[in-house]
Amino acid sequence: HTGEKPYSCIICNKNFSSHSNLSEHKRVHTGEKPYSCSICTKSFSSSSYLTQHMHIHTGERPYSCNVCNKSFAQKSNLTVHKRVHTNQKIFECSICNKSFTQNGNLTKHSRFHHGEKPYSCNLCNKSFSEKGNLNLHSRVH
Repeated sequence: HTGEKPYSCIICNKNFSSHSNLSEHKRVHTGEKPYSCSICTKSFSSSSYLTQHMHIHTGERPYSCNVCNKSFAQKSNLTVHKRVHTNQKIFECSICNKSFTQNGNLTKHSRFHHGEKPYSCNLCNKSFSEKGNLNLHSRVH
């Protein structure tokens, strides 16, 4: 465990400690997803991603918050959740400098600055910036 990373990606120059890690990384560039879920046919670039995905189907929630004990099926969801306790806001709006704990929240916020309304009603063509607002609107038809 010297920290040495002698294996380099020829596409993006990112370095890795093992050839197998480099091989797995290359799939980011090729789009190859050789690991498929036998239940829903969703595909993944690594076996570890498939293993984490399977927790959704089994109901297993092996990742627990050490602050509030809330548990999650996927490690990435725990990582995002922990920001609630630390108030860590790493996604910042380049227009007004407001910051958010999740990139999706920044995306929603940015739509207000740009006037984007990507969700449209099939019946009356009224547009909304958030899918939830379209769903609420749909009830009037």
